[in-house]
Amino acid sequence: MASRSRSSLYRPVIGVTGNARRFSPSWHFIRLAVYLAGGHARRISVRHALPVEWLDGLIISGGDDIHPSLYEGEIVPIGEYDEARDALELEYIQHAVDKHLPMLGICRGYQLLNVFFGGKLHQDIRPMRQRTSNIGTILPRKTALVREQSLIGKLLGKQKAMVNSLHHQAVDKSGDGFQVSAHDLDHFIQAVEHADLPVIGVQWHPEYLIYLQGQRHLFKWVVDKARERHQR
Repeated sequence: MASRSRSSLYRPVIGVTGNARRFSPSWHFIRLAVYLAGGHARRISVRHALPVEWLDGLIISGGDDIHPSLYEGEIVPIGEYDEARDALELEYIQHAVDKHLPMLGICRGYQLLNVFFGGKLHQDIRPMRQRTSNIGTILPRKTALVREQSLIGKLLGKQKAMVNSLHHQAVDKSGDGFQVSAHDLDHFIQAVEHADLPVIGVQWHPEYLIYLQGQRHLFKWVVDKARERHQR
């Protein structure tokens, strides 16, 4: 009983990839969300190294655009790219896939997961929007229509979720093995989950919505999966 109790209290190490800036609100909110879910977040960036052997799970956070060369796109004037970050995150994603570590992709991170699995992106959806706003906000002002029997649907606990929106790119073609879990009112894909691997991704930023139980469940899923794997 004592061994089982100690094991259940283990805080899995969840790597969180992101930018290398000294001030990174997203990192601090994700760290809090992981802590509340029972995990221990460790920052990963081009300035923050973390041995892959330490990882029990991985979160790929939001940020700059993904370089178009990774999905046969074209470089555009509005693009803000960070190729060093792209390369670093792809290395960690490959390790996580090889080891079957649970992964959560957030905004840019969700898009990078999609690209890793062979998907493509819309480089600028702003001219394409008709029923949704181009105004970015961390407040839940956007509707995500969630597939009821999907993992994302079960975690959120609802078929219509209010989410935030800070993006101008979006998934166009979903990657190999991904199932679409949610879309918005303009039918842009808002969430995916992998059919065979413990991988989920959302276009919104759940770290800024942790006052909502369903959004906290996304982080708890990563932590719980990581703990289960550690206990094997």
